[in-house]
Order: sequence, then structure tokens, then C-alpha cells
Amino acid sequence: MSHVIRISDFAAPELDVYARLREIQLLNRHEPEKGIFIAESPRVIERALDAGCVPLSFLVEERYVEKEARELLARCGNIPVYTAEMDVLVQITGYKLTRGMLCAMRRPPLRPVEEICRDARRIAILENVVNPTNVGAVFRSAAALNMDAVLLTPDCSDPLYRRSIRVSMGTVFQIPWTWLDGKNAWPEDGMALLRKMGFRTVAMALTEDSVSIDDPGLLCEEKLAVILGTEGDGLAAETIADCDYRVRIPMAHGVDSLNVAAASAVAFWELGKER
Repeated sequence: MSHVIRISDFAAPELDVYARLREIQLLNRHEPEKGIFIAESPRVIERALDAGCVPLSFLVEERYVEKEARELLARCGNIPVYTAEMDVLVQITGYKLTRGMLCAMRRPPLRPVEEICRDARRIAILENVVNPTNVGAVFRSAAALNMDAVLLTPDCSDPLYRRSIRVSMGTVFQIPWTWLDGKNAWPEDGMALLRKMGFRTVAMALTEDSVSIDDPGLLCEEKLAVILGTEGDGLAAETIADCDYRVRIPMAHGVDSLNVAAASAVAFWELGKER
């Protein structure tokens, strides 16, 4: 049974994770096994628990403790549940909680690239996508539209930032993902590994030799890695040059490109169809 604690001291160190620690401090890159993330809303927390994430504590609006939060709390054993009225919680967190609930959780260990891509047919790669909202939206599209995994270059925003998790609706816990770094540094080593695993690479880019996203040759490929670039500048020239395909989404009314999150949805829909 969870241990319900009514908040009386805003300065209590137990609340630092919700009130005073920045995202980069929660991430703890130097000791990733001690890293923490914040899940917000019952649906997102439920998906994190279903994925095996370990809860550390809850921050819950008082009126939800015996309502929406009840079943979730019952799954989590004897961990602290800090509670207060919404106006008090807003003073602590600086924002209104979605459905009145936050949960601090231990970051799960990341699996190797080779493991999460072993049986995959369609994967997405994010190159330096820095906006947490876009990262979350891409994950939601990837999970919904038949991508099997997501790989991120080191300069991408963290998928477990609170806003990314919230925008993804918790799908960051439903689709395998990991970073391309270390021995799989991007682009040279990462590209080589993709080819070794049998993937043909697709640069979403506007170039003179781009083919349409519904090109028959492209759609017949058994394994595709769809690569999307940073907001504004798009993919690096080196990445585009090294890909097997340069692919464009046909546009109308003189529009030359889509936001990376919107482009990902179109690309995943077309390239993720069952063949």
C-alpha cells in the first residue's frame, strides 16, 4: 500500500525531483543507472509501468488519490505519494498537472542498437532533432504507423524529457529506442552498422535527385531506415550524400517542406504500410 503524505513543507528535499531539479539533472548522464524521469497523467504513467519502469514516488492532486490514481497506486507498492490541493501543487511545480498526477520513475536501461533492430523492417532515425515537442510527436507517429524502432543521434532532445513523454502520450515506452553514439557514432559508424544489418537508408530531403515517397522501387525494399533531420536546416549534407535514397513528399501551393513531426507522420504512413 502506498504511503500518502500530505505536503506541508514546500522545501522538503523529497520534492526536489518535481520542483527544483532541471531535466539535465534528472537525466544524470554521468551515472545513467541513477537517472530519473517524470511521467505525467494516468495514461502515460500506466504505459510506463506496463513497460517495466520502476516508480519512485507520486505527486498527486488530493481529489485524485481515491479516484483515477487508485489503481495505479495499487500497482506500485509502498512508495511515497505526496498530495495537496491543485493550487498548492502549482506553486511547487510551476504548472498545472495533467489529470492531477506526476510520477518520478527510474530511467530504464537502454538496449543496444543491434538488439532493438534485429527483427525490425522499418526504423526511424532522428538526426539532431532538438525540440522536445517534435521528438514526442515523432515517437507517437512511429508507434502508430508501423515503425519498429527509433534511433537518435547524441544532439537530439531526450525522449524522456517530461514534455516529450507527454506529447508522445507515453508511446516512448511502447516502441524500442536508443542512442547512436560510442562505437555507433553518427554518421559514419551508424551508417555502416545499418548496412551491416541489411537496411537501405532513406534521407527525407529536398534534392535534385529526390524520388517521390511513393516510388515503386523504394516501397519494395525489405528493410528501410527513414532518416529525419533537425528543425530548420534538415539533414546534414554528409548524411544525405551517404544515403541510398533521397526522398521527398510531394507538396502543393508552393510549400517546400513540412515540420519534422508532420513529415514523419506522412513518411511513416507511406513507408510503414504492410506489403
